[in-house]
Amino acid sequence: MLTDLLKQLHMPMILESYEEIAGQARKESWSYEQYLSELLELECEVRRQNRIARYLRDSKLPPSKTFDNFNKKRLPAKVVTHLDVLTDGSFLDRFENILAFGNPGSGKTHLLCAIGHALIEQGKRILFISCSQLVQDLLIGKKELELAKRLKRLSAFDAIIIDDIGYVQQSREEMEVLFTLLADRYERGSVMITSNLPFSKWEQIFKDPMTTAAAIDRLVHHSVILELNINSYRMEQAKKIKEKNK
Repeated sequence: MLTDLLKQLHMPMILESYEEIAGQARKESWSYEQYLSELLELECEVRRQNRIARYLRDSKLPPSKTFDNFNKKRLPAKVVTHLDVLTDGSFLDRFENILAFGNPGSGKTHLLCAIGHALIEQGKRILFISCSQLVQDLLIGKKELELAKRLKRLSAFDAIIIDDIGYVQQSREEMEVLFTLLADRYERGSVMITSNLPFSKWEQIFKDPMTTAAAIDRLVHHSVILELNINSYRMEQAKKIKEKNK
């Protein structure tokens, strides 16, 4: 009877563990409440882990780009001071943005992905996507008269990591749908952006001075700006290998 009820309630962890935990409860003279609490904690933890695994699959985050293999010592001191605040996820509740600027190879993408992994561990929904892929997806949605639906699906994510904005020169039509996304998420959801281009060159992205100003205004209004003015990690590693082989 109990087994059938647990199956109906979709509580697989309790179904698997209740007999073993009952034996422990009898041995240690637990109260009914303590026994029930132990079972529910087990069930909740398994559900949390399953949810995190699902969010991680949905995020498309590169599995290798975590803080476990990120050298924080390379980061400027000002960036390091922001890390605890960014990884605790509170900026998402305020719909703030993270804007990471720096030269190619400076670690912008790895840093934001590592923050994304940390946020998923806290139960936040994150999406990682290149800017070029994002604008193509949005453009297809516009042509199929489903842009609103695509924006609604994207609104389910607490933050969208848009990698390499402006790295590839896009058409005006593509940049219009990118601006539409930024406007749609303004004060409703966070974006986390990497860019090799400073704001002074963003007219190359949005093609029009007014659209450029409007995009920057929405992004900066609630934001944390990370400037990674450091040497390329890949260049440093190549240099070390070259010196080692001399």
